[in-house]
Amino acid sequence: MKGKEFIRFSLELNLFFGRIMKEHLIFMAIALPIINSDYILEADTLKRSLEELLMEVLSISKGNLSKESLDSGEFVTKYTLDAEKKVEDLYGICIDKELTKSTLDLTIEKEDHFYNFEGYVYDLNRRIINLLMDVIKFKEKVIDEVLKCELAIFMYPEMLEHILEEAKFYLKLLLDIQDKNITEEDILKREVFWNYIMEEHALFTLGLLDPSEEDLIKTAHELAKTFEELLKKTREADKDKACEISRGNLKATEGMKEFNTSAVKGILACEIKSLINPLLTDHLLREANRYIRILNEFLKEC
Repeated sequence: MKGKEFIRFSLELNLFFGRIMKEHLIFMAIALPIINSDYILEADTLKRSLEELLMEVLSISKGNLSKESLDSGEFVTKYTLDAEKKVEDLYGICIDKELTKSTLDLTIEKEDHFYNFEGYVYDLNRRIINLLMDVIKFKEKVIDEVLKCELAIFMYPEMLEHILEEAKFYLKLLLDIQDKNITEEDILKREVFWNYIMEEHALFTLGLLDPSEEDLIKTAHELAKTFEELLKKTREADKDKACEISRGNLKATEGMKEFNTSAVKGILACEIKSLINPLLTDHLLREANRYIRILNEFLKEC
């Protein structure tokens, strides 16, 4: 992988996962009690560093991204900015909303040019890798202390493990691309990872809904069971069944997208009772959007 492909893959990967990582830090910061102000400050400092690097990624992204990625809704959605404003108002945390506004502008960019700055992107990836390693260390430290009952945080330990796994997955992809070692991985292996992510998203949502939200709880439970079954089926599938398996995964993920869309709209409108902040629901929606793009790209070959 080199030149145009290297640049595009890097930019799209960083625009998606860089935002996911900074939002993990937001969720951790607002879930920590004030007695842990040093951890809150550390999370906020890492978040700000990610925001600075994301703005740098954005500055070279116009005209250099695929139409599929721009159309997917994996970078931002029409709800992201309102969700960020609401979280700022409710929790008092500062979020660089200019990042979101600039990312929204990418969706209307009509340029069809490509500048070759492979060396600059390679260096940018290297700096993101160094910061990501610090993010991973911070998450591991928090998890370790939570599991030893030495730190309080209003997040499930399993959710902390979940966001750590996503950070490690992002790091591996960045290291591979820096080594020009990106190969066309078995689609079923990628779908195993994303089915696991979707199952846990449904379970976390289930656990954060108010007990009175019986219909939503039922839907979240059904989605979790669906992805649990799909995860097992995908793990056991032979390669010659890949197209069939991917179609089933796509149908389920479209259902997850519909559920997450309803959730973010309902929470923003204060129509759903839960412990879920609106940025988290938008975050989950964007991850479903990315998985849908991955599946659709593969299914073009079926």
